[in-house]
Amino acid sequence: MKNFFTFLSILIISLTVYVSFNDLIPSSEKPLDKYDFSIENALDHLRIISKKPHYTGSEYHSVVRDYILNELKNMGLETEIQNQMVTRFCCVGTNTSNIIGTIKGSSNGKSLVLLTHYDSRHHASFGASDAGSGVVTILEGVRSFLSKNTIPINDIHLVFTDAEEIGLLGAQAFVKNHSLVDNIGLVLNFEARGSGGPSYMLMETNGKNGDLISEFINAEPGFPAANSLMYSIYKMLPNDTDLTVFREQANINGFNFAFIGDHFDYHTSLDTFDRLDRNTLIHQADYIMSMLNHFSKINLSNLDSENDYVYLNFPILKMLHYPYSWIYPLLIFSIIFFLFIIYLGLAINKLSIQGILNGILALTISLFTCLSITIILWKTISYFNPDYADILHGFTYNGYYYITAFIFLNIFCLFSIYYRFFKNSSGLDLTIMPIGFWLIINVLISIYLKGAAYFIIPVNLVLFSILLIYFSNFKGNKKMLLWTFFSVPLIYIFAPQLKMFPVGLGLDNLFITSFFLVLIFVLLLPVFSNFAFRNQIKNLTLLTAIVFFALAFLNNDYDVNSKKPNSILYYSDLDSKQSYWLSRNENLDQFTSQFFQKNDSIQEASFFSSSSKYGTPHKQSALADFIKFSSSDIQILKDTIVENKRNLQLKISTERKINKIDLTTDDSFVLNSMSVQGVEFEIEKSEFKINPGQFLTYYLSYEDKDVTIELDFEENLSPSLNLIETSFDLFESEKFNFKPREDYMMPMPFVNTDAIVLSKKIKL
Repeated sequence: MKNFFTFLSILIISLTVYVSFNDLIPSSEKPLDKYDFSIENALDHLRIISKKPHYTGSEYHSVVRDYILNELKNMGLETEIQNQMVTRFCCVGTNTSNIIGTIKGSSNGKSLVLLTHYDSRHHASFGASDAGSGVVTILEGVRSFLSKNTIPINDIHLVFTDAEEIGLLGAQAFVKNHSLVDNIGLVLNFEARGSGGPSYMLMETNGKNGDLISEFINAEPGFPAANSLMYSIYKMLPNDTDLTVFREQANINGFNFAFIGDHFDYHTSLDTFDRLDRNTLIHQADYIMSMLNHFSKINLSNLDSENDYVYLNFPILKMLHYPYSWIYPLLIFSIIFFLFIIYLGLAINKLSIQGILNGILALTISLFTCLSITIILWKTISYFNPDYADILHGFTYNGYYYITAFIFLNIFCLFSIYYRFFKNSSGLDLTIMPIGFWLIINVLISIYLKGAAYFIIPVNLVLFSILLIYFSNFKGNKKMLLWTFFSVPLIYIFAPQLKMFPVGLGLDNLFITSFFLVLIFVLLLPVFSNFAFRNQIKNLTLLTAIVFFALAFLNNDYDVNSKKPNSILYYSDLDSKQSYWLSRNENLDQFTSQFFQKNDSIQEASFFSSSSKYGTPHKQSALADFIKFSSSDIQILKDTIVENKRNLQLKISTERKINKIDLTTDDSFVLNSMSVQGVEFEIEKSEFKINPGQFLTYYLSYEDKDVTIELDFEENLSPSLNLIETSFDLFESEKFNFKPREDYMMPMPFVNTDAIVLSKKIKL
């Protein structure tokens, strides 16, 4: 019987893990049947939108813009292209083309906005997931909504922003300059940071989240994936979606729906039509249809709440939520309950003091061992795989194998540690101090991270299980099954988070998974202490870890589906007629070595830097042949002094296709004002100190032929100014003769690469 109960317990735990993941994302189109949402229609749109890279300023960008506009017109919507020159502090600008479609509602209340961006990341990403998936979700969602001949109560605006990838500039243009902003009540934003996995709901609000959560639940999404821990962390981070602009600059509430699975595709040339997970697209479709049907007919003026809610995914209920005002009462109750459990257990001889003290030692050893092994082993793996340093977002193609391998390795370590303690202490004894550790964590949470206050739920379930065991006649097998049953919510809540953190934050953060795994494991000790064939289970976890480490090793090579990122650009100083090859790769490969093998490679080139999301410097540089390119013409339109202020106006005319220009300086000086294309930057103070380096970036739209820049500073200053012009056409230029990338390679994401960069001083 013990073998049977052990098997049954393992089965319940395994099924709970499976269901916890399965409940986060649909596995078929069946949930969409009631909406008449056609995934095939959405994919037809996506096939066209993601045919080529369509970053702001590219030729195909205008093709995608016109396609979306025509689709809106075909649905009978009022349409508009908002062409708007926009700047954002500090200090980037471009000429945006936002696409806006409107469905008129039957009332004059606040309007609903469906938001996404249609530009892809420059210069190689096809933008199928980020954010082509958002575009097609909205297009097909609105078509389905209109097919029911439903007249919404609220106006609905479809806003497809431009230039999100270069600084949220389209959203800035819309919020700062469009009259519709004054009447917006809620925004639904669709985004992606990968190409698969569940789509998580994250809110943007300057106030309390109570009413937003209530209405989100009332909308009845089929697969809500959200918890308030993610919300609290998100609020502390420097958020960077279009929705943030609506919240910060117009105090408009909204929901982000974004997926982060298959993070290795993010912003790369692998963000293609074929690689977008169809189930993920179905998940986005379920969100838009449930949200659209709900928020199109309720009053959007009353979504500011006086309460914040703790919320989380929960078995059967889908989502559980309660107000922050419950946090301290629940915590106090739990502490009293915990002390009562200890007192009662000692009084009726269900607990022993020695066993409880052993629990402190076992927990300390477990945390130290699991965290140390995870950190040291991952650093060792990274050391023997130096090319991982060139995967800038930190999630390798075999990352899922690594996550699974580390989870089972940690479980093996935990079994090895606790099986020794089980010889002298019961699982119940050893669980008491871990519960106390959970309570300490909850005290800290109640002060610093209230969104994680649902951590108190498993504590109370475990305490209730102990109380039942005290007053029941359950022996080992039945006690094990009872504890397993009450542990289902614990496993359901936390199992997906073991995967989520390293996927979203990078494999360097596997130690977070180890920490959470220890927390889960120690609350299941009464289950594990009663297992039959414990040594066999322990050995099986080690074998499973070895298998997944082996799979990670076997899948460590690059191929056409798992491409190696590398970078190269040609930088030329036109004044000194000195040119260099530059790369951000830590390690040279077959492609990059051809630029550096005949030269002494200079690590961390300091004479030129360009934008990089993760601050990655140029790590390789070598002399290159100076090749003459036609560079932009610089005209000084005005250089005057008025009231002790020097006003300088420059006109930069391009003679070839340039994607962006930068102004840099070798000096420190103070700017009173700065504008580009006649639009002034909103400098937060009356003056702005410029430090040596880059201080202005302008991305040229496809229609831009010249750029006018105006600077205002003190009359006695004559700062050195340099013009840096960048074109993403290195591989198209006939002036170079180098071997192209192999088919298992791709341009490195998040940095400027495959570019010709020309630099020259501006003579004042």
